[in-house]
Amino acid sequence: MTELRADPESEVPKIDLSGAASQTENSAVSVAERDLERRRQRASERGHKPTRVVAARASLRRRLVELWRSRELFAFLVRKEIKVKYKNSFLGFLWSMLNPALTLAVFYVLFTFFLPNGIPNFVIYMFSAMLVWNLFQTAVLSATSTIVTNAGIVKKVAFPREILALASVGSAFMFFLFQSVVLLIFMVAFWHRPDWSAVWLLIPALAAIVVFAASLAVFLSAVNVYLRDVQHLVEVLLMAWFWAAPGIYAFAPVRKKLYRHGIFGIPGTHLLWVYFANPVTPVVMTFQRVFYNVTHAISTTTHKPTAVMGSYGTGWYLSSDLIVLGISLLLFFGALVVFGRLEGNFAEEL
Repeated sequence: MTELRADPESEVPKIDLSGAASQTENSAVSVAERDLERRRQRASERGHKPTRVVAARASLRRRLVELWRSRELFAFLVRKEIKVKYKNSFLGFLWSMLNPALTLAVFYVLFTFFLPNGIPNFVIYMFSAMLVWNLFQTAVLSATSTIVTNAGIVKKVAFPREILALASVGSAFMFFLFQSVVLLIFMVAFWHRPDWSAVWLLIPALAAIVVFAASLAVFLSAVNVYLRDVQHLVEVLLMAWFWAAPGIYAFAPVRKKLYRHGIFGIPGTHLLWVYFANPVTPVVMTFQRVFYNVTHAISTTTHKPTAVMGSYGTGWYLSSDLIVLGISLLLFFGALVVFGRLEGNFAEEL
């Protein structure tokens, strides 16, 4: 019997795979090239995509440009802060009006029946100052801790971090508008008419206090990342700062006392200069000038003329507010520079 042996090489035909592999590779390369070309085409149609710069060495001009480009993010953060504050509440935004309305009613009863000071409609005088102070205090307090509170997105997302502090100022301004409605309602109830011819003074006054609050907000929010005691120190300082502006007391009697004393006994100086060095004071007095608009009144207790506000002209209020606005702008630019120097280590500190 003859033994038959199969040749393995004759049974399995040899197949050349080099050509197929080369074809597959060329096909993949062509697909990748087409995809890259489509991406380039879509990018050119969309235009230049803005680059978010969070480097500590970014120039002041670049930071201002980035803040302007992020204005939609600013509006979103302001809406978020307002919604979060009144989330799941039945009255919602009405709480921002009921709270100052109740405060106004309590002070009216207090200064009318229990601690009368003789100044007619003193509650209007006081609440005109409280409007400015609540805007300033709310903005600074909430902005001081905003970087620490939003540590999660600060460490993970690239965006101008200053906008978190500015959003706190924006939300405080919205609450200011709600509280202004309460003041107008009480003015109608007391038949108290503002000085309509001087309403335009509110524009430079508002600009001054908003920019000043923004400068402190940006600066303190950065410093608080490294020194967490800053937010508690700010609360104490704001409590003392409140009495440095004529809100609960009339300005005219205080002016006479301060004018009689010099600064460290230096001839020709007056403590009144130190009083007006407070940037909040001219803005508060401007609001009182517009809404209260009473320099002298007949006391309700002694029935004699009594001085309430300083007898300054509209030019004095305008110039004072513009000076505050100019100084506040310089402080704001300086705060942006300091923020840029400090934000480089935010991720490590948070």
